[in-house]
Amino acid sequence: MSMTRRNFFSSALGAGLAAQNSWASESSGRRPPNFVLFLADDLGYGDLSCYGSKEIRTPNIDHMAKQGVKLEDFYAFPTCSPSRAALMTGQYPMRSGIVRVLIPREHFGMPASEITIGQELQSLGYRTACIGKWHLGDRRRFDPNHHGFDYFYGLHYSNDMTLPMVDFPPLYLYRNEKIIESPVHQATLTQRYTKQSIEFIERNKDRPFFLYLPYDAPHIPLAVSKAFRGRSPYGRYGDAVEEIDWSVGQIFHTLKSLGLDNNTVTAFTSDNGAAVHTRFLKRAGSEGPFRGSKGTTWEGGVRVPCIFRWPGHLPEGETLTGITSLMDIFPTFVQMAGGKLPGGRIIDGKSLLDYMKGESGCPRNRFFYYFGRRLFAVRVGDWKLSFIERNRTPRGRLTKPVYCHPPQLYNLAKDPGEQHDVASDHPKMVDRLSNVALDFQSTMDPGKLPPAYWEAFVP
Repeated sequence: MSMTRRNFFSSALGAGLAAQNSWASESSGRRPPNFVLFLADDLGYGDLSCYGSKEIRTPNIDHMAKQGVKLEDFYAFPTCSPSRAALMTGQYPMRSGIVRVLIPREHFGMPASEITIGQELQSLGYRTACIGKWHLGDRRRFDPNHHGFDYFYGLHYSNDMTLPMVDFPPLYLYRNEKIIESPVHQATLTQRYTKQSIEFIERNKDRPFFLYLPYDAPHIPLAVSKAFRGRSPYGRYGDAVEEIDWSVGQIFHTLKSLGLDNNTVTAFTSDNGAAVHTRFLKRAGSEGPFRGSKGTTWEGGVRVPCIFRWPGHLPEGETLTGITSLMDIFPTFVQMAGGKLPGGRIIDGKSLLDYMKGESGCPRNRFFYYFGRRLFAVRVGDWKLSFIERNRTPRGRLTKPVYCHPPQLYNLAKDPGEQHDVASDHPKMVDRLSNVALDFQSTMDPGKLPPAYWEAFVP
């Protein structure tokens, strides 16, 4: 089905029938919940007070955790575009082909054949908005308006992608498909995203809505408004995180003032682990107790904070340690909305609703650590087997991937920092996890993969 035809059915027929059903639900007192999804950019596992930070103050997000469920073993992918593809589709990034960071002006992005969480909720009668950083394609056919979002306000790609030596354009701020500012005044973006989000909520307070709020902070360059500059004991990075926390608080205040709080599901997470300390960023985010950082498949590169809150439906102050992932948000929201997952495709994500409510065990006991086109590691239960190793130099550069001969085995329950390779002590576990990885890899049918960077601009 072409993208145009898909949009026609989604907006004209599917949304119309679903809206009719949603009004029927409201009349019987069962209006489906609203959704607000906060996504930070490069926020480390240890960058929130409720995840152990002693210097970055995040009272609003901490309060969200006290009133909801905190997931401690929640996984993203090493870099932003693959993580966002996984979030949007509920699939490992290989399935959509988004296996690397996308850059401005290239002829590659989210395929029209994919069904995003925005499209699925649209078909259930939801109004949808993406306010913030998209980073799933810079051409018009890849933008949020073509992939399930009625309203878009934000950036197509990362806020550092303005380098003239590689022919990157100035940073553009979009409203839907129109450029409204260039170059972008980055210091006020979090403030403006918050204002736009509040206005979207107010416009749609009488019907179900899905607000996707992917901040471009605390990604470098760190741009913070005057109101927050110099406030955090952690420095400029802390300022950026504390401004995000302020934004979260403003959204909650709006929901409560409009009487929507109890019927709104909120979730907060990050697209990958913390960035590293470089000459551009003297004090970066914290990976918490883990090894590695953004761009690696060590736990510090892919394990991120995640909090879900839904008053009256999810327990308060619960901490869960089952293996969960960005891919699980799609099926979780769809189940909460009373819908069904789209057919004709593999959805790797699992609904976490019953698990978070305490009505079932964790639906996932394994995770596959993809970086680019290759499977770097696999986790089953507490055991993690690494096949390929990649690290950061002291100056922040990624080393070339190196195959581990033999693979390295870690027990994450006893050794969360992945400091002690115990493969020689547990050969049967090495064999078991190797077979799990081989079996899964044999089922992976990748989508159309992007060209090399040097080919990205070729028509």
